[in-house]
Amino acid sequence: MILSCQNIEKAFLEKQVLKNCSFHIEDCEKAAIVGINGAGKTTLLRIIVGEMEPDSGVVAFARDKTFGYLAQDSAVNTDNTIYDELLSVKQHLLDLEARIREAELDMKRLSGPELDALMEKYADLTHAFEMENGYAYKSELTGVLKGLGFSEEEFSKPVSTLSGGQKTRVALGKLLLQSPDLIILDEPTNHLDMSSIAWLETYLLNYKGSVLIVSHDRYFLDKIASKIIEIDNTKVTVFSGNYSDYAAKKEMLRQAQLSAYLNQQAQIRHQEEVIAKLKSFNREKSIRRAESREKMLSKIEVLDKPAEVRADMHLELTPRIESGNDVLTVEHLAKAFDGQALFDDLSFSLKRGEHVAVIGDNGTGKTTILRLINGLLAPDKGKIVLGSKVQVGYYDQEHHVLHPDKTLFEEISDAYPVLNNTEIRNTLAAFLFTGDDVYKRIQELSGGERGRVSLAKLMLSESNFLILDEPTNHLDITSKEILEDALNHYSGTVLYVSHDRYFINRTAHRILELSGGTLTQYLGNYDYYLEKKAQLGALQPENTGRERPFGTPFAALSPSASEPSSAKLSWQEQKEKEAARRKKENALKKCEEQIASLEERDRRIDAEMAEPSVATDVAKLQKLSREKDEISEKLLELMDEWERLSE
Repeated sequence: MILSCQNIEKAFLEKQVLKNCSFHIEDCEKAAIVGINGAGKTTLLRIIVGEMEPDSGVVAFARDKTFGYLAQDSAVNTDNTIYDELLSVKQHLLDLEARIREAELDMKRLSGPELDALMEKYADLTHAFEMENGYAYKSELTGVLKGLGFSEEEFSKPVSTLSGGQKTRVALGKLLLQSPDLIILDEPTNHLDMSSIAWLETYLLNYKGSVLIVSHDRYFLDKIASKIIEIDNTKVTVFSGNYSDYAAKKEMLRQAQLSAYLNQQAQIRHQEEVIAKLKSFNREKSIRRAESREKMLSKIEVLDKPAEVRADMHLELTPRIESGNDVLTVEHLAKAFDGQALFDDLSFSLKRGEHVAVIGDNGTGKTTILRLINGLLAPDKGKIVLGSKVQVGYYDQEHHVLHPDKTLFEEISDAYPVLNNTEIRNTLAAFLFTGDDVYKRIQELSGGERGRVSLAKLMLSESNFLILDEPTNHLDITSKEILEDALNHYSGTVLYVSHDRYFINRTAHRILELSGGTLTQYLGNYDYYLEKKAQLGALQPENTGRERPFGTPFAALSPSASEPSSAKLSWQEQKEKEAARRKKENALKKCEEQIASLEERDRRIDAEMAEPSVATDVAKLQKLSREKDEISEKLLELMDEWERLSE
């Protein structure tokens, strides 16, 4: 075992984030932490690496084990070039190499015992250099840089000129080159293109140490993780297997919890009905039994109702009108920036109802294509034709369609002035913005919150042609699944750019790969694309690690788990069981009718005994009194029978 976390707890002000969280990481194990945004994943990582103190609990690393941590905003030295920044990790090898070169120079001027001593020292230095893989560190460094998407021309680029995403890639490269016993990564795929993510998957799968990852990339987690650590409602639960295994087990557990909750609620309602009935008999014995049942009922530990899956955010994409069959035609499209051509002869078309994904490495021009179609850029040549009755809805990954100085309420009301205050609040509430949240300014929101506002505007647009640029960026897994379901039920046309392979698998009918300034078409989802690429010999097939096709409902994995036990019974057994149930119901009904009849007779006897003519007739009173006693005994027997049948 390399890491042990025992009973970790953390709260911020009044909000409990982590409560009694325990898990461990074994040597060479690949584990992932999952949970919705705000669940406490990054907080847990910061506690593990010592950047934050827990309120209680213990984090323990095995003796002499090292770890490396990549935060979402890891800092790098901006004074270095990209290559020199990664080379700084190998400073101990550089120092060792310098000592070897110095020893080689000294050999030329020494002789006798001094030379013998130096030769022995030289042998020790070269052995240490070899054991540290010193002869291959330059090729290792180059391989990591290229794997993370840097070309050789960029190696000499100053770190200070890089974007935030590129700096994160440099920090990731440094961490990988350090080769600690445990690599801890917080959202490592956020700034990587598909090629780089695939390279990182292979690197981590072959990594000799342990890996602990926080990620919303489900395809990545399916490839890498052999253990899932879920944070849900402040508590940690550990599942063995990859993400799809976890999701299937999670759904089965939720169904079992829901079944247990519903069964218990039914039992509680039944007991309450029995108690009310026993009290209504108004007999000393029945009242004692009712009180006994009440005491038992008060001791039951009532189960909490399991939260509904994805019940919070509500997204429905419905076109206001239907477009013509030809939605988009692009012919001989060309675009260049600063004299460098991205593409010069792109042609493709979209038909009504198609869901098409554009994929490719960073910098190939995918977002540019979307911006050209949406009219935000002008093409250098070629033409873009929208079909009849096409209404475009645009989702921008940078959320430029949002106004930073506006409040959420103003953002919706200004875009859709026909909506009244209640409708605007209801719309924002459907995307988890309630109360005073609606008066927050866009510039104050997180990336995930801005994504939800953009999705709200997209829903209100009622467009029949959606153009989406990295729609899953900053969304947690639950929100991604809601968007996937909404798109799969959407009758309009969709064109999107995404690096999220799981998302593409679930939503794409066709893939357009942009590479080398040309588009290649694949009819199918991402798994089909990989299969065809492998057949063409362009790339090795990726092993999804699952026999189940992505998008298959989890219930389909084990149909017997959700089927009632009666489905296993033969027709004859079911018939006999139904007959027994009807017989019991009839007996219970007959018992209740007898009780009601005897109680009515008992009331009539009381009324008769109160009449003046009967009150003076001793023989009559004795006869009625004996009948009351018989009724009382019979009622007690019937109540016992009713209580037995009611169970």
